[in-house]
Amino acid sequence: MLPPSGDQFEISAGGYRAVVTEGGAALRSLTHGGRDLVDGFAVEEMASGGRGQVLMPWPNRIRDGRYSHGGREHRLALTEPSRQNASHGLARWVAWTLEEHTSRSVALTHRLMAQSGYPWTVDLRIVYDLSADGLTVTQTATNQSDEPAPYASGAHPYLCVGPGPVDRLELTLPAATRMLTDDRLLPSGSEPVEGTAFDFRVTRPLRDLALNDAFTDLQRDSEGVATTVLRDPASGLGVALWVDGGHPWLQLYTADDVPATARRSIAVEPMTAPADAFNSGVDLVELGPAGSADDELSVAWGIRALD
Repeated sequence: MLPPSGDQFEISAGGYRAVVTEGGAALRSLTHGGRDLVDGFAVEEMASGGRGQVLMPWPNRIRDGRYSHGGREHRLALTEPSRQNASHGLARWVAWTLEEHTSRSVALTHRLMAQSGYPWTVDLRIVYDLSADGLTVTQTATNQSDEPAPYASGAHPYLCVGPGPVDRLELTLPAATRMLTDDRLLPSGSEPVEGTAFDFRVTRPLRDLALNDAFTDLQRDSEGVATTVLRDPASGLGVALWVDGGHPWLQLYTADDVPATARRSIAVEPMTAPADAFNSGVDLVELGPAGSADDELSVAWGIRALD
């Protein structure tokens, strides 16, 4: 009998072990020395709450599933019907094709065919690679259409340090600006985090703060990398998620609206663009026509253990 998420691809290196699934090319589990770094899902389960999934060709939400591009109106299925939004792209429930599987890495591909609401054919590729430095994930999209295609990408790992709740953990989030949202979790403005409960540029406990917020203006190191850290002050153990310069946004989510998993872990979601970018144009990428110099976008992020 096949698991709900299809074939399972295990990789390991440097004390790390990960399992990636055929369904949605999802990161089902990631451990270091036997310690869970992500709050994934069991082999007999479907991914819930976007758990471990990749979000392509857009992350987060599109208002009413409607947008215009190239002078044409497009309408997507409302995959978040409670809020009347199109949510998290078109690739998280499809079967991805195995391209290569070694002991330490796995590469999966999916050809996203032109369809109602997104009439462009785009080749998607994701590579999970383990080393002594942790997990590196590379997400690539290549336009195969004869006209430009709107595009953004994201991922949905839930970080954990122990069984939770996350209230006892300390968070470091190198972001200076928070996006404000309405009751449909769509953008309504932005504000500096300075002087607010959402300023984690200096490490401090999360306590009871509920998060379902996008952050930007990320502080980066000399290589352009921004790193978010979640740590248990009692044990000193932690987990870090880094993003490259192609990711201007991070969405943090404590799942307070999901009683079964509320505050058990915290999603730290790399995003190349924020919610409703197909309408606002904020950080939206336009993939050039097939064969052009800008027909492809490749971005990277990763997770490592902190001892």
